[in-house]
Amino acid sequence: MFAYLIQRLLQGVVVIFIVSILTFAIMQAAPGSPRALMVGEAYVTEEQLAAIDRKWGFDQPWYVQYFTWAGNLVSGDLGTSVIRTGEPVSSMILNAASFTLRLNALSFVISLLIAVPLGVFAALKRYTWFDYGSMIFSTIGVTIPNYWIGLMGIVIFSVQLGWLPPYGADSWKGYILPVVILSIDEIAALARLTRGATIEALSQDYVTTARAKGLRDHVVTIQHVVRNSLLPIVTVIGFRIAFILSGTIVVETVFAWPGLGRLFYDSIVRLDYQVVQAIILFLTALIVLVNIITDLTYAFIDPRVRIR
Repeated sequence: MFAYLIQRLLQGVVVIFIVSILTFAIMQAAPGSPRALMVGEAYVTEEQLAAIDRKWGFDQPWYVQYFTWAGNLVSGDLGTSVIRTGEPVSSMILNAASFTLRLNALSFVISLLIAVPLGVFAALKRYTWFDYGSMIFSTIGVTIPNYWIGLMGIVIFSVQLGWLPPYGADSWKGYILPVVILSIDEIAALARLTRGATIEALSQDYVTTARAKGLRDHVVTIQHVVRNSLLPIVTVIGFRIAFILSGTIVVETVFAWPGLGRLFYDSIVRLDYQVVQAIILFLTALIVLVNIITDLTYAFIDPRVRIR
């Protein structure tokens, strides 16, 4: 297991290196120039433009710029924002990541507490009104875009009723709408997956054997059915955690949430190269870490994985 962990870590380093090169190349090929955004409509001389290029290294070949940036990255220096002059990129990412992680942690806890029991109970009550009702809810939750649900939530609960703030994270009430919107999609997807995995587990021979031994239904369900249904659920949970940005960038934009998604969007629009590159590498490292944790969780749940 230790050798496997080292192997996965080395693979992760290679992935991060490749992503860093691709990200740097794409940002270099992007239309526009951060220098133009820094200057704006102000009148500057050629000497001043040259000074800006020297300060930020824009006058160097792309490969020199890459190795300079990569060298600083290895030493822990993410650089400073090109647009937000003098502000360290590391502090910007840490501040935004704290909001994004809190938002997603709350939504995942709520989703798991609701979706897993909902899916298991729907499988145990297969072809009943509860099963049909839960699956209709899941289908609607998966198909309706979360930005539309978010906008409707703002119209109803913020504009018309005035119960919740329409944007920001200034109070605990500001968490309610974004967390609920994210949870709806997660509950819908996880409930359907849990139901399918539980139905498949119920048809296995070990369940029949456990019942033949005289074990009670709740013992069979918890110790045999639910435990063996967790593997596909863990896979999806790991996948959705790894791609945390894709799920929150729209929600954070709709609710003006000061997280990584909104920071990423604003930095792309403003061509803030340093911030965009740092966020992508941060998320790549997160994907690698979550995938490794997912594999280790496999081994904890299923002893057969540890044996192999």
